[in-house]
Amino acid sequence: MDDKAALRARLRAARREHVAGLPDAVRGLLFRRPPRPVEALIPSGAVIGVYSETPEEAPASGYARWFFENGHTVALPWFADRASPMAFRGWDNPFLDENLEAGPWRVRQPAAGSPVVPDVVFVPLVGFTGDGARLGMGAGHYDRWLETHPDALAIGLAWDCQEVPALPLEPHDRPLAAIVTPTRLIGPFDRALAA
Repeated sequence: MDDKAALRARLRAARREHVAGLPDAVRGLLFRRPPRPVEALIPSGAVIGVYSETPEEAPASGYARWFFENGHTVALPWFADRASPMAFRGWDNPFLDENLEAGPWRVRQPAAGSPVVPDVVFVPLVGFTGDGARLGMGAGHYDRWLETHPDALAIGLAWDCQEVPALPLEPHDRPLAAIVTPTRLIGPFDRALAA
């Protein structure tokens, strides 16, 4: 097993254990709205990309509802099939899941909706460092999307247990502009904002 695969396995296990230990009432209160410094990074009218979280991921759905209520277009990743690149489609109502369907990666995605290009993307992650490095899920969907959309602001959502001192990075890995956990905001990192 290579370094990244072993690290992913270890961090996924830690994340699973952490989330299993959170009472439902506590979990429901976390990630309800972005912290004010993150809100200040986001331009008025920006299209906001979020993700449809798995049970162990830091939830992005509260952010989706908050941005929707505050007049932003909200979008989710969308895949035509497993061979297609990640795109985004508008999420017409983040208060209802009825307009979502299982995508080819078993993650819920819009069944319909207009294609959009987010200005700001809240990204899932398996691990992160204190200087904004991110270890993704392993398929490279966000890496490729961010490479073709260099002006998009990428912000990570994570549990505190996902922080590590260092990550094995590759030339295409792009640092995050900021990372939000239940206890703190890490960043914003000027180098990521200027990229």
